[in-house]
Amino acid sequence: MSKLYFRHGAMNSGKSTALLQAAHNYEERAQHVLLAKPAIDVKGEKAITSRLGVDRDVDFLITPELNLRVEFARRVNEFLKATGNSIACLLIDEAQFLTREQVDQALEIAVLDNVPVLAYGIRTDFLTNGFPGSLRLLEIAHSLEELKTICRCGRKAMFNARKMDNEFVFDGEQVAIDGVHVTYESLCPSCYFQEKSMNS
Repeated sequence: MSKLYFRHGAMNSGKSTALLQAAHNYEERAQHVLLAKPAIDVKGEKAITSRLGVDRDVDFLITPELNLRVEFARRVNEFLKATGNSIACLLIDEAQFLTREQVDQALEIAVLDNVPVLAYGIRTDFLTNGFPGSLRLLEIAHSLEELKTICRCGRKAMFNARKMDNEFVFDGEQVAIDGVHVTYESLCPSCYFQEKSMNS
């Protein structure tokens, strides 16, 4: 039986880089993978983009209504017909944006279809509340792995603080993708609460 993996960490912990490295490792051994990410993640459009400057187009985008297992099976069959080869792994970036149902479908791909699923994402939003996809992954993934990064003070960063026009903000919608006015900084709990007390 294959497994569902959730590799999580604060922003800038190298999740996308790790995903692209995992894809490379499979392909270096002549094994084929499919890459996907939620459609809500518009940065890089149809690509997974690492902050190190490496990027790669995904094979498909995951919309909220998509049945992940059905779409995966369709893509596997297409690939098999076109190349005669099977798919060895499904890699998902920004997995926090999956629905709970899609996480269940990812588990079905691993268990019932015997294809490992490697999901990468953050656990919590800028208010330290869990994303639905991440919460479900924490509940049912076979394997949990934290990818670590450091805060500006040198401690381990855990939280993703939101900045608008370079000022920390502590209210707003759960999802605001990086843009001209929105950025994020990974902070340890001490620095997070210090900024919250100064900006609330």
